[in-house]
Amino acid sequence: MDSVSSVKEFIRKQVPDWDDEIMATARFKAFSGQRSDWEPKYLFWKDLILKIARHLDLFIIQPSQVKEEWFNRGGLTPLCIDHCLMYNEGDIVRNVDLVDPSSGRISQLFRKVRNLMVRSPVTPEIIMLEDHLFLTPLLKDKTAQIIKCLSESHWTSSCIVTMSKFQGMCGPSEAAPLLSYLSGLGKAQYFSISKEVIEGVKISLSSGSVPAISSLDLDVLRLIWTAQKLEDQIAMIDRRYEMSRKSALASLNSGNKKVALRHAREMKLASESRERCTALLNRVEEVLNVIANAESTQKVTEAIRIGAEAMKQNKITVEEVEHCLEELEESIDAQKQVEKALESNPVSGIEDEDIEEELEKLELELESENLKISKVEVGSTSGEMGALGSTDSLTDALSNLKLHDGSATESVSQKSPFPTRTKNSKQAMLEAA
Repeated sequence: MDSVSSVKEFIRKQVPDWDDEIMATARFKAFSGQRSDWEPKYLFWKDLILKIARHLDLFIIQPSQVKEEWFNRGGLTPLCIDHCLMYNEGDIVRNVDLVDPSSGRISQLFRKVRNLMVRSPVTPEIIMLEDHLFLTPLLKDKTAQIIKCLSESHWTSSCIVTMSKFQGMCGPSEAAPLLSYLSGLGKAQYFSISKEVIEGVKISLSSGSVPAISSLDLDVLRLIWTAQKLEDQIAMIDRRYEMSRKSALASLNSGNKKVALRHAREMKLASESRERCTALLNRVEEVLNVIANAESTQKVTEAIRIGAEAMKQNKITVEEVEHCLEELEESIDAQKQVEKALESNPVSGIEDEDIEEELEKLELELESENLKISKVEVGSTSGEMGALGSTDSLTDALSNLKLHDGSATESVSQKSPFPTRTKNSKQAMLEAA
């Protein structure tokens, strides 16, 4: 009931006029007429179903739940919802459409061909009878999240994980459809070791398909499974150690030294067992790292071979390649020198007296420039005063002279590339230096 109420609240936020009777009557009607007549309504329900599924963080939906619970308004359900479960548009996948990940690639290919050749039409009634449907857009999002999560801990083009770890990443109910979907895309392949009943998944972390399973993959799976078992064993030993420690402390507090010694002995045994398991785990991880490094070395060797073939085809000599590498190293060295120069203190070794002298020179230059401009303004203003020829006009001209003088100084400070420095700015620069 809580999930239904949260869906209702979410729908009202996404569709402000959801409770409007006129709009609800129009939306809940069955499709009729041409596609252009009912397509806007179809897109409305399709987008709303996907938004609700994303809000609930699920890609598996039940058709009956969608119709009877999500969109139930006082006992009324949308008559068009049967057609809005978007099977024919490719946004819905049924359980029978997913491939069996435990089957081989040839079997999966034959099944795809058979489904294309003898595919029967799927009616809305058949869709509503399905127990579960899978939303394709959300399946894509979920698989992308899994691949991204694995890419953060693996730097190779593919990786191998145990089935238990894959189920832990996806969830118990979601692991099977996700693995089937990835297998159908050629991005994952299920395999197992029958003797020890060890199940694993090989997943491609690149844009290409997953490589075929090799004998090395079987060994890697066995090592990964062993490492997980050792980690579980260490976790169990830690819990047992903590229980023994608490029991020993309780026995000491109660004055029962004999029982406390027995618990202390159990702590000692647990500590020794943990050391042995940790040593084995480190050894297994070391072997896995050696295998991963060997794979990367093999890829580097392959890249070198491809590069050598490209040099032969394009008739590029080794000397030309070395010359290009030398130029690249020189460019890198020059860039590093520039970065070091920028990081170093540009005013180191400069005395404050030198800075004061430089500031005084700049101030003298600015004063001389201001004086020249003021003389020009005085000359032009005196001409205006002679033309006026009265005492009042002389007073106005002198007032204008002061205004022009200030504006001229301001214009000089705007045009000059050096800002006018006051005593405060001079003192601030000295302190910064």
